[in-house]
Amino acid sequence: MKFIDEAHIEVHAGKGGNGAVSFRREKYVPRGGPDGGDGGRGGSVIAVADRNINTLVEYRFARIHRARDGERGGGRQCNGKGAEDVVLRMPAGTVISDARTGEPLFDLAEHEHTAVLAQGGRGGLGNVNFKSSTNRAPRQSTPGEPGEHRTLNLELKVLADVGLLGLPNAGKSTLIRAVSAARPKVADYPFTTLQPHLGVVRVGVDRSFVMADIPGLIEGAAEGAGLGHQFLRHLARTRLLLHVVDAAPTEESADPVRDARAIVAELKKFDEGLHRKPRWLVFNKMDMLPGEERDAVVGELQRRLRWRGPSFRVSALTGEGCRELSMAVMRFLETGKTR
Repeated sequence: MKFIDEAHIEVHAGKGGNGAVSFRREKYVPRGGPDGGDGGRGGSVIAVADRNINTLVEYRFARIHRARDGERGGGRQCNGKGAEDVVLRMPAGTVISDARTGEPLFDLAEHEHTAVLAQGGRGGLGNVNFKSSTNRAPRQSTPGEPGEHRTLNLELKVLADVGLLGLPNAGKSTLIRAVSAARPKVADYPFTTLQPHLGVVRVGVDRSFVMADIPGLIEGAAEGAGLGHQFLRHLARTRLLLHVVDAAPTEESADPVRDARAIVAELKKFDEGLHRKPRWLVFNKMDMLPGEERDAVVGELQRRLRWRGPSFRVSALTGEGCRELSMAVMRFLETGKTR
């Protein structure tokens, strides 16, 4: 199924049924009095978060969602039947905003979170509600209220604890394959990852976290270069970013320090809050470096980057260092401590 993380929909709630004007008509009951019932409630449009859904593709093609109107009231004080609500099941992590103003309205952050997108109209009052000692034969009723109508934007922000960040071909997809059961495409050319992937990293019987792999960034992403910033929103809910750096680039013109700084600059352009998230450096492709050169190469990269935060050396291809990285991430998520 194609991954869709944005959609634009219209929701129309149902109108309430009209109240009835009716009078009791029975043999041997003269002047039976008013007995017009109330109208039924119009159906509402409700969104429910569902962790078993992972894309908004259904709403890319089904854009208009309408609930039915409530039934009008009847005689003998019979109220009209209320219309059923229309329930839209969406991926957990969907943010719903007003298409006209851009104002965020609902955040379906957890499974079974519920939001009323459009409220159905209330039913009108029948004439039985207007009888009194001075108005014994009322002929007035009220119409049902109209239902709400909204035009909405849906934006999916995947729910993950840890996000992978880095250039195309830095080894992010290989890393998530090494530590989880996720199987994103891996190849020896850039932009093999074209959509976000989630993987559950298990470090014990009942200890695990969710890792997100998004398409790689390149310098100029803010201006639309490469795949741009369109997938960075999926890192918004993460608690930790793992910045994967290719420590052994094969191209002579490649500079890991320059590339790492470019990634950080693009992150800051997109969202200052995302830029301030805890970020660790993960020096990948250690298997490409001779053992006696690793300390010197990584030390030089850290010196040029002026890096004082946590860093790890891994080979996503061979699995070297991946277990230690996963344990450190789990410890950070549980305690907030890096060591």
